[in-house]
Amino acid sequence: MRQSEQWNGLNRLTTVDELGAAVGHPAPAVMLKQISALDEGCRAVLARCPIAAFGHRDADGTSRTTFIGGRAGFVRVHSPTRISFSLPRPGDPHGPVSFFFLLPGVGEILRVNGSVATRKEAVLTVDVQEAYVHCAQAVLRSRLWQPPALAAVPAAGITGDGPLRGPGVADFLAAAPFLALSTADSSGGSDTSPRGDREAVARVLDGRTLAIPDRKGNKRADTLHNLLRDDRLSLAALVPGRSGVLHIRGRGAITDDPELLETMALRGVSPHLALLIDVEHAEVRGNDAVARSRMWAPGVHLARGTTPDLMALAGEHLAARSSDASGLPPAFLLKAIGAVPGAPRLMRLVADRLYRSGLRKEGYEDAEPVASRRRRGFLRRRPADGGHPAAGEAAATAEHALRDVRIVGVRKETPGAVTLALEDAEGDPGTFDFRPGQFFTLVAEIDARPVRRAYSASSAPGSTRLEVTVKHIDGGRFSTHVHHGLRVGDRLSVRGPSGSFHAEPEPPDEIVLIAAGSV
Repeated sequence: MRQSEQWNGLNRLTTVDELGAAVGHPAPAVMLKQISALDEGCRAVLARCPIAAFGHRDADGTSRTTFIGGRAGFVRVHSPTRISFSLPRPGDPHGPVSFFFLLPGVGEILRVNGSVATRKEAVLTVDVQEAYVHCAQAVLRSRLWQPPALAAVPAAGITGDGPLRGPGVADFLAAAPFLALSTADSSGGSDTSPRGDREAVARVLDGRTLAIPDRKGNKRADTLHNLLRDDRLSLAALVPGRSGVLHIRGRGAITDDPELLETMALRGVSPHLALLIDVEHAEVRGNDAVARSRMWAPGVHLARGTTPDLMALAGEHLAARSSDASGLPPAFLLKAIGAVPGAPRLMRLVADRLYRSGLRKEGYEDAEPVASRRRRGFLRRRPADGGHPAAGEAAATAEHALRDVRIVGVRKETPGAVTLALEDAEGDPGTFDFRPGQFFTLVAEIDARPVRRAYSASSAPGSTRLEVTVKHIDGGRFSTHVHHGLRVGDRLSVRGPSGSFHAEPEPPDEIVLIAAGSV
C-alpha cells in the first residue's frame, strides 16, 4: 500500500453543512468588508507596496501562485477599477486572478480580486472587481517580519515517492512559515489567501502529501468553501531572508481527523481542521521580485504615518457598506466615529489586543502584534548620529538581520585564497560598521539551500565596501562555491557584524595580543 493511501482514509468534510458545523459562521461585518473599486486608501497602499502574491489559472486550467513586484509602486493604477503590472513567465493568466499585497513590517494585508483585461508582452492589465483588508493573523503566526532565523530547521526523512522528494523541497518546507494559497470559488473567481504558522506552515506527511493546519480565525473560510466545489489549488511558500520561492500544485481536501490534528497542536490546542494536499508538482525557484523587494533588509519596514493604517482603512470600507446589512450601526454613525480625533489609534489598540487574545487562545505563547513591536523599537532604524537610547537595540537587530550585497570585485590573493569586494545591492550609501575582532556571516543559496559561513573583514571599518578573504578548503561547500561559482555582479546576503572579541567601550591600559596561524 502506498503511504498516500493511509491519508486518503482520513475522514473528509464534503458538504457546506459539515464545514459550517466545524468552523461556525462569520459575523455580518466580516462579510461586508469588500469594496468594488480601489479607493484612495487602497491606492496609497499600492503606491508603497513592493511585493504581492498573485494567483491565477492558465488557459488549460493549471493553477499557479507566485510573488510579483520588486519595488514600491510596481502596480500602476489606471483607474479605481483597472491596474497593470509586469508579469514574468511561466504562466499565461486567463480569466479571474487574485492578489494580496504585503507592506514590510505591517500585519494586515490588502487583497484584490479581478479578471484579466489584456496582456501585451510582459504587461498584464487587470480589471478590479473587489478589494478588502485581510487581518494580520497569518503574518503574526508566521513572524514574517521578524529577523530571519540563523539556521533552517533540518527536514525529517520522507517516506514514499513523490514530488516532495525533489531537490531542496523538503528542506524549504521545513523552514517556511508563510505561504500564499490560491483556489477558485463556485463562480470561477480566483482567491489567494495568506497562511502562516510557527516553524513550518505545511507539514510533510509523505512524498506526495502535505497537511496545513486551519486554526480558528474570523470563520469566513473562503478557501475551504472553494475546495468543496473545486479541489484544484496552488501555493507559493516563503522563507524569511531567502530569495527563493517554493511552488506547489495539487488537489486539496478538508479533514477533521483528531489524531492528525493533535500532531499540529500548540500548547495542547489543536487546530479545528486541516487541509490535506495531494501534491502533483513541487519546485523551488529563484524569484527576482522577492530578491529585489528586500522585504527583510534593515530599514525597509515602513514607519508609522508613511502609509494608511490598514485597520482604519478596513473601518472605512465597513462604514461604506454598513447600510447593506442589518445588525450594524448606520453608515453616518460609523463615519462620525472614524472622524473623532484619536479614533484610528484607538482602533489600532483594540485590534492589537484582539489579535493577542485570539492567538493565545490558539496556543501561541508570545503573540504580539507587529504594530506593538514597532512602537517598542523592534523595527526602529538606527539614528544617523547613533545617540538615541535605542541605538544598542538597533545594533542588536542589525546583527541578526540580513543585508543584500552585490559582488563588485574578485581579487586573487594566492593560488588558494580570493578576496570578495561587496557593496549594498541597491546602492545604499550606508557603511559597513564594525569593530576590529568582529566578523560577518555570508549567506549564499547553493542547490536551493542557504549555506552560511562566518569570515572576518579584510577591509577597514566604516567603508561603503566590505571585503572578505576566503581560503579554499578541499571539500568545503561554501569555499568551493566562492572560488568556482561566484562572479562580479552576483548577489549574496550578509549578517552582522557579530562577536564580542573587542575592547569596549574603551581599550584598557594594557592589552596582551596572541597571534597564531597555519600553513
